[in-house]
Amino acid sequence: METYDIGSLPFEGDFDRFQRGAVEDPLLALLHASAKGLDRLYFEDRVLKGYIDKVQAGIDIPVYPQFRDMNQMFFDMLAGFEKKSDGYLVSGAIRVRPDKAEIPEVAVLRNNAKLISEITGKPMRLKVCVTGPYTLASLLADRQPDTFTSLAGPISKIVDANIFKTKYGQVEIISVEEPSFGLLDDPNLDFGGAGRDSLLRAWENVFSSAKRRDVRTAYHLHSTADGLFWEVKAADIVESHVDDILYRSPKTKALLERSGKVLKASIAVTSFDTLIRCRVAETEKGSEAEVNERVGLAWSSIGKGLLSPHEFLETVDIMRMRLREVIKAVGAERVAYAGPECGLRSFPSYDSALELLRRTSTAAHLD
Repeated sequence: METYDIGSLPFEGDFDRFQRGAVEDPLLALLHASAKGLDRLYFEDRVLKGYIDKVQAGIDIPVYPQFRDMNQMFFDMLAGFEKKSDGYLVSGAIRVRPDKAEIPEVAVLRNNAKLISEITGKPMRLKVCVTGPYTLASLLADRQPDTFTSLAGPISKIVDANIFKTKYGQVEIISVEEPSFGLLDDPNLDFGGAGRDSLLRAWENVFSSAKRRDVRTAYHLHSTADGLFWEVKAADIVESHVDDILYRSPKTKALLERSGKVLKASIAVTSFDTLIRCRVAETEKGSEAEVNERVGLAWSSIGKGLLSPHEFLETVDIMRMRLREVIKAVGAERVAYAGPECGLRSFPSYDSALELLRRTSTAAHLD
């Protein structure tokens, strides 16, 4: 079974320099004429390395390496907001800033597709993640029911600007990241309300912009308790966290068949704190306070280099068992991909994140 990841990785290096390079004009890297040009080269090198490392870990369709904060990235691409201490305020018409529609990480990969293909020995396959209208709206202090549709047009333009197909590689999947959906008590999502209809139209708009370019579309959710997402015709793939009811509900198979959608099976837990807690619970008994103390000691030992984070990763057998259970529940024809449940930013090291991807890939690719 083919695999894809969610995107984020822990950053090791000079993050301030990386951030500066992300927003610099790419021409500076060609000129090598200033410190700014060197910052851009640093950014490009780290993005290329991150993508190639994911491929070499066995991921079939990696996301561009997400070292930066996803929400901040997309707010920086949009005009019409004013940042306040309690969030963002809408200050005008929401639109894409001039020359900001292309995600810098995607531009690096597109421009270096030939090099990537030569190094990996195969055409570049890319998944592009964009922050969805609901999650962006959840960070606004003054969101209204029509805020979702106001965001949809600019997000759709970003989607369109980041789809490409060349001799050496292409974008295969556009994923709309909606980690906030279903987790908030939001009156805008009350049944029969204007906000619910606004969000549905916003999602349809964003996904349709990708479908028109013959690209598969995916939701990344952290909760599927609210089933509004099933109604979006232009969405192809649904995924959530390992323990989400999506993967164990007897209704899921019928919903997939009725909507024409498929699943990405999430087979690896990606909260490193959760991984440590599970290992502590397996080996030692005690009160919650005692467990918390042992978890803290484990983090401290990892930070000091006295304990390898690899010891807390789930095994290939556990991941493979999860995949088999999902396939058994909904049928092999409705499970198109497998991968980790979320990004790996919480991991204590870059190497441990890659090891998680290696194990996930091994589990998915075993016959």
